Amino acid sequence: MKDVKLNPKEESTYECFDCGTVVRATAPEQCPNCGADMRNRQTPIE
Repeated sequence: MKDVKLNPKEESTYECFDCGTVVRATAPEQCPNCGADMRNRQTPIE
């Protein structure tokens, strides 16, 4: 698997670890719905 080159200034798709909310943003610190941590969907969970 290849690592994705991320540019922190570009919008990307993020998903909430708890409720599954998906947003397009530059780097959200927490979910807008429940306040939980977000992850970049381009980054594998391994």
